[in-house]
Amino acid sequence: MSNKKRPLNRGILGLAALIPLLAATPAMAADEALIKRGEQLFNQNCKVCHQADGVGKTGFAPSLTNPEFLSVASEEFLEGTIRDGRIGTAMPPFAHLGMDNIKAIIAFLKSHATLPDRSKEVDAQPKAKGSVKNGDRLFHEICATCHGMNGDGYAAGGTGTAIGKPGFLSKASDGFIRETVKHGRSFTRMRGFQGSDGLANLTDQEIDDIIVYLRSLQK
Repeated sequence: MSNKKRPLNRGILGLAALIPLLAATPAMAADEALIKRGEQLFNQNCKVCHQADGVGKTGFAPSLTNPEFLSVASEEFLEGTIRDGRIGTAMPPFAHLGMDNIKAIIAFLKSHATLPDRSKEVDAQPKAKGSVKNGDRLFHEICATCHGMNGDGYAAGGTGTAIGKPGFLSKASDGFIRETVKHGRSFTRMRGFQGSDGLANLTDQEIDDIIVYLRSLQK
């Protein structure tokens, strides 16, 4: 008997290597098609305010493709905001687009994500408890400069969004607000407010006091 090794069947091995790729292709193609359609819808409906690729414009419209924002913003948050708009701001409702098109826009926005999606764990954080009075004081000392004295945002001439309006407060979880205040959003005017690099080293309780104050504005 010969000790010579039989040559590997490269044709079979090559096909075996291609099978996972072939299996993934339809789903990948569907995702790419959805993102492409979302980009077209975004350019038709959102780009005029939120700028190309959703980078936003200070004092005019927020960034929708910011890494920290996409990390904490759930699909439900984005769906509700696009569908219902933000009453009292320049953000109109886009319910007329239909949910399929709204989901396509969200797929386009999410395609810019560079950080892990933490939205579920963030939304599961406990509700804030604290002092409305202290939150009022902290908000007007720290936040009102950008977000307006009553959280009216751009309408009050601020560079920050309208975080005191029902359109935002009815969609954002306490965890969403908490994480945004703590860590801020890179490449925007919204800096973090906790830790040595923060604009102010707020404690967890002070941040919760601010959230409780904001919630009081809904009432």
